[in-house]
Amino acid sequence: MRLVLLKSRSLLRTLRIILPLCLILCVCERLHAQLPFYTDDTAVTEPGKLHLEFFDEDDALQLQYPNHRQNTANVKLNYGLPHNLEIDVDSPYLSIYRVAGNQSSNGIGDTNLGLKAAFRKETSTSRVPALAASFYVEFPTGDVSQQLGSGLEDYWLNLIAQKSLSPKTRLTANLGYLFAGNTSTGALGTTTQGHVLPGGLSLQHDFRPTLTLGAEVFGAYTPNEKLGKAQLQAMVGGQYLIRKGLSFCFGILGGRYVASPRIGGQVGFAMDLPDVFHSP
Repeated sequence: MRLVLLKSRSLLRTLRIILPLCLILCVCERLHAQLPFYTDDTAVTEPGKLHLEFFDEDDALQLQYPNHRQNTANVKLNYGLPHNLEIDVDSPYLSIYRVAGNQSSNGIGDTNLGLKAAFRKETSTSRVPALAASFYVEFPTGDVSQQLGSGLEDYWLNLIAQKSLSPKTRLTANLGYLFAGNTSTGALGTTTQGHVLPGGLSLQHDFRPTLTLGAEVFGAYTPNEKLGKAQLQAMVGGQYLIRKGLSFCFGILGGRYVASPRIGGQVGFAMDLPDVFHSP
């Protein structure tokens, strides 16, 4: 991948600008695509291009005493490969706030490295949806003693399907299998090995060429009681296209059970490189 990057001087100039920004965000900071939603879509980054996502989410926790609030600032980089492949890396910076008399904690959480493949594009002549899959490995880079990481290497397979209901409306479904760990981060994470079945369903509509709004239901189930109760949460949010290659993302979410926030809010941006610097 480095050899490919070295072939483009313009891309190198872009990297010199954006990589220091990512490092700052990480040092000062879940599986996210299609911001602000947790449900991933079937799209992959174009070969030789970078896609950058950053979001900041503030959540009120439930059933997590003495923890009462968590802030997650996450940076994700996607790089497009040939043959409809994409490599992803993301890492959060977590701040966990606790009730008076208990010290809060903050620092880098666990880091994800993944590979995504798009198998089929949707066509107007077929009822079969667009199909893709991704596989992620989460490395235990977070401090377990501060509840910033799980202390485990987690392995996650995610199957993705997307179908257009109209030219402006699309339905996206995810079904995954987590071989170890949990689907949560920080105070909502675990240190016990186990199997988890996560899934999500999102509906989005393009109200304007620059404005997309949608809703999502995301959940996870595990038969292992040591991993905590099942996760169930919902989100409403959207994207606003500021210019080609740059979007502002926003969402409000809430849920039940330990692995979901009682209520939370998210803001962020998505950027395509080098497109954002070439658009008028």
